Amino acid sequence: MVALDIVGLGLSTLDVLVRLDEFPSWERGAQLAGFGLDGGGPVGTAMVAAARLGARVGYVGQAGSDRIAELKLESMVSAGIDLSRLVRRPGPESAVILVSVHAETGERVFSALKDMRSHQVQPEELDREYILSAQYLHLDGSHPDAAYEAAGWMQSVGKTVVFDGGKTNGQVPEHIRRLISRVDVLVGGQGFVPALTGIDDSARAGRAALELGPRIVVQTAGEQGSWTTTHDEEFASPAFAVDVVDTTGAGDVFHGAYIVGLLHGWSLRDVALFSAAVAAIKCSQLGGRRGIPDLKRTLAFLRERGIVLPHICAANPISSLESDSV
Repeated sequence: MVALDIVGLGLSTLDVLVRLDEFPSWERGAQLAGFGLDGGGPVGTAMVAAARLGARVGYVGQAGSDRIAELKLESMVSAGIDLSRLVRRPGPESAVILVSVHAETGERVFSALKDMRSHQVQPEELDREYILSAQYLHLDGSHPDAAYEAAGWMQSVGKTVVFDGGKTNGQVPEHIRRLISRVDVLVGGQGFVPALTGIDDSARAGRAALELGPRIVVQTAGEQGSWTTTHDEEFASPAFAVDVVDTTGAGDVFHGAYIVGLLHGWSLRDVALFSAAVAAIKCSQLGGRRGIPDLKRTLAFLRERGIVLPHICAANPISSLESDSV
């Protein structure tokens, strides 16, 4: 069995991206400023980011059997992600999303197929030994029963579960609340941790979330940066200003980079800066994955801004990275 640093269990999609100045209506169409196809999904994109940054990554999820499914998986294959435990369903691919990107701001609106989440991976379809071969398990709340089972396996042997809370202005579903008890590192998008805890103030909400199970809580807020809470420290980290083309997948990329930073053993302050840099660079291109940088480019981006991360030693768990790459 291949040795892995991270296994991702969650959603991967095919994103159909259109960049436009205004939305069409039934009365009037709209000119497109850009068009593209790219892989998407919270865990899928996070795993591509981690792989491009040098981690050994496996992905567990589902895919159909048609050409659309192959397009969905294309960037994961190109990134070298192990798909040996992917669950294939006969029939057309259902995880397809239309992403409408505002040409001026880079903000986006998602329109998914109605049956996108109808083909869930079940616990009995998981390979326990495969999951436990990794140091980190990354989840996004998809395949809820399988995710809960896999998280329990990881915690039973002292390994780390990371959860992508996404961005929300509504309620947190019960199956997500149940899963949080088995999460070690919670990275929530804007509004998630307040919705989870019922506390509007981000700092207080972060502290309350620690009582639910996680030992690290990170709240991301786009261009406003992020806020990290642990039992020992709390701190804010900035975002990096870039010429934004598309913010699709920025949070997902942050999550993948965050796990890579943890693998390097950096301080949480350095991990947050590193993750923000990877996410910022990604936003310079259309699509959730196309602009994801490798480690060398990310470290150069940080050095240009006066930030030098600790040296990568030969004993680093990411074996594909050379010690002289910093």
